[in-house]
Amino acid sequence: MTASKAKTLSSLFKTAVRNATKESSSLPSGDKPLKQFVSSLDTSSSPSPSPSPSPSSASFRIRSPQPTKKPANDGSLHSWLLQPASTSENSIGGFTDELHSILCTGHPESSKDIEEMMDNGSSLGRVLNIPWLSNVSNNNISLRRKELSRERKQKWVFKKTQSGRFNRLIKMCGDKLGTKATIEVFDKLGRDTGLKEYNALIAVCLEKARTSNDEDDALEHMSEAFKTLKKMRERGFQVEEGTYGPFLMYFIDMGMVEEFFFFCGPIKEGNPSSVTRLGYYEMLLWIGVNNEEKIQELCNCIVAADEEDDFKLKENYLLALCESGRKDIMQLLEVIDITRISSVNVVANIFESLGRLSFDSFAEKFLWTLKNNDYKMADISRLIFSYVSAIPNLAVEDLFLKFKSLHMKFEITPSSASYEKLITYCCDLHKVHFALDIVHQMCEEGLSLSIEMLHSILHASEENYEYNLVRRIYSLIGCHNVKPTSETFRSMINLSVKMKDFNGAYAMLDDLKKLNISPTSTIYNTILAGYFRESNISGAMMVLKQMESEDVKPDSHTYSYLIANCNCEEDITKYCEAMKAAGIQVTKHIFMALINAYTACGQIEKAKQVVLDKGIPVNSLNEIKGALASALACSGMMPDALNIYKEIKQNGGTLEPKPVISLIEHFTSEGDVNILLQLLEELHDPDYWFDGCCRAVVHCVTKKHLRLALDLLKQLKDEFHKDDLALDVVFDEVFSVIAERQPNDLQIGLALLQAMKDELGLTPSRKSLDFLLASCVNAKDLQSSLLIWREYQAAGLRCNILTFLRMYQALLASGDPKSAKTLLTKIPTEDPHVRCIIKACQMTYVQSTSSKMKKQKVQKKNKT
Repeated sequence: MTASKAKTLSSLFKTAVRNATKESSSLPSGDKPLKQFVSSLDTSSSPSPSPSPSPSSASFRIRSPQPTKKPANDGSLHSWLLQPASTSENSIGGFTDELHSILCTGHPESSKDIEEMMDNGSSLGRVLNIPWLSNVSNNNISLRRKELSRERKQKWVFKKTQSGRFNRLIKMCGDKLGTKATIEVFDKLGRDTGLKEYNALIAVCLEKARTSNDEDDALEHMSEAFKTLKKMRERGFQVEEGTYGPFLMYFIDMGMVEEFFFFCGPIKEGNPSSVTRLGYYEMLLWIGVNNEEKIQELCNCIVAADEEDDFKLKENYLLALCESGRKDIMQLLEVIDITRISSVNVVANIFESLGRLSFDSFAEKFLWTLKNNDYKMADISRLIFSYVSAIPNLAVEDLFLKFKSLHMKFEITPSSASYEKLITYCCDLHKVHFALDIVHQMCEEGLSLSIEMLHSILHASEENYEYNLVRRIYSLIGCHNVKPTSETFRSMINLSVKMKDFNGAYAMLDDLKKLNISPTSTIYNTILAGYFRESNISGAMMVLKQMESEDVKPDSHTYSYLIANCNCEEDITKYCEAMKAAGIQVTKHIFMALINAYTACGQIEKAKQVVLDKGIPVNSLNEIKGALASALACSGMMPDALNIYKEIKQNGGTLEPKPVISLIEHFTSEGDVNILLQLLEELHDPDYWFDGCCRAVVHCVTKKHLRLALDLLKQLKDEFHKDDLALDVVFDEVFSVIAERQPNDLQIGLALLQAMKDELGLTPSRKSLDFLLASCVNAKDLQSSLLIWREYQAAGLRCNILTFLRMYQALLASGDPKSAKTLLTKIPTEDPHVRCIIKACQMTYVQSTSSKMKKQKVQKKNKT
């Protein structure tokens, strides 16, 4: 839900309150928690409908030593934070009482909701009676676990992803079954629903409410979030920041001020330790709603405060200001005691803000203060990195120089941790060469390099297609006595294979053995896949022999490569029988390999039969069907491929990005263009969407759907408006396709060029104009050639020798030898290749023209 609709949702809360009495009788009994939630939002006691909070929803200010008084109803909210939570009638109304019961009470021994949830007659219970869940054998589970283990080991993961995977699982269950049924699933599988699960489910509900465009739907999701929160409290869990933080951030993002303070009251009473932390969220709230008066008021209230609780609140205010990138922090920086800040992480955030705002004097002042107060040198080194890495528009090379100069100025040796952060920063910016330079300097200073950091550099080299860097990395390992692991060698061998250096890969394999590290099937599979990519069957067979001699057993991936590259049905059968004899479980990779192999052998029906195998796990079925759709599309059977796609969609499934790209690439003119757009909507990853959209544009241009092509190009421009190079690549590809096609496609190319300038406001690249000029040669169109020639000048592109040669060819092809002769005088002919091209053009066009004229004269003479 967009922020603009938050007011509507907020008013919907209040409307629901006014009608709560009427609606309570009409709502179904199953919606009791929803009715309680809506009816508890009675704000009628508030004297003003303005967004300023009520007196009881006071700001998280520090209480003065004066006697406690009831604050005036002026929106000032002073002294509320450290006072006991008010329970008066005009404090927060029924909503506070409801939240009080959720957040502040202990858990009962039994829950009516839990009993209802476990009711045998529940529809959710029927949802869980899934055959694959209840009847799956222990043997299949064990084999599946082995397969998943191999998949995890195949590619290095550079960050802890357990939390991410779990959150994706929770999101999937929450989307498909709902939060209530998801909890029941965990219970049925014997997994206790803990704090982590509840927080993930709440996050799912809040995200749905945030993205919903329907106010009633958003309200329903918020109700689900509160019901989950209530269930969590009933089971005895304390409401910590990981739970209440997402609620507060939702209210902040939606600009719901009153709801924010309503929610904070019970949190403060139920968890007194959260009092100062709530100040962080309050500052974010006022920043979010652009209430400058409140922001300044918060800053002014704490400038003079110096008690411990006051300082913690000041710290949280400062942290919120730093994260928002506001310059208001200067007022607090003047009075803050940097040495009293509780966490080095908070100090690092402050230094990042100093870097973003270019507050050099404050940064150096704080660094001197920390050093003189015996702050750990490693922590100061980290703070220096936090500061320099946040400075805007600073090249990596200049950043490193500033990093080194600050360490020298403060007489601090850079720590291994700060060096590694700097290396990671370089890798994220695709500066892998410079990252390796830093590694060399780090090792020369006697600092140790973690093997994980080396793996991240290998990963960055692969992501940036800089495979040749593997040689530098391999040399670095030998020179600086870094102890590689089996995964290190797998990554290096993979890079060597991708640059087709099989000799280098085998040399690394020999060194692996010298270090008494046993080669794995995964390492051999890397080399095997490389040989198959090069269609080197003999090399692939050699790998199998080496695996046999080293007593390395082939795994499911080995057989998937072998099966996918079979040329006949007999070989497919042979490898399937060998795999069965070895006791290897058929995995999804094997199923997809069988589909590709049968399709390549022309056995389309057998390929279709693969997806009917009862051994396919339910969670892999759509992926395997996607492989079939892709194989059929590549084989020219687009209608069958689209039928599979429609079947997946009808069953509520989604297609993987690669099959979607394949369907777009092989989309035929007979297909509905709307399906092409629908396929494009399946791509959510920006890289895949860019690839798919480019292919869709090419299809539209070749089929002369110019209007649709322009609409897609506008989307590309909006999405990648900061990346001119990406847009140039798209247009270069489109114009290259036009140049390769029939001469009559020149007109659509010229129309696209005009629309590119008029509607998109873009200037064609040199390569695009070169392709258009080549189209003019094919069409032998003199006027269009002269038009494109002028476009070079309009785009500010100086004509190079290739442009002159192409124009010379166009003039000859279109029958203007006089102009061609004039142009020839401007072409430098010192290069023998240039002379060769000129001669070829003359032979092709001048001599052929004179030959035709001679034939015509002879024919006329014979007639007479």
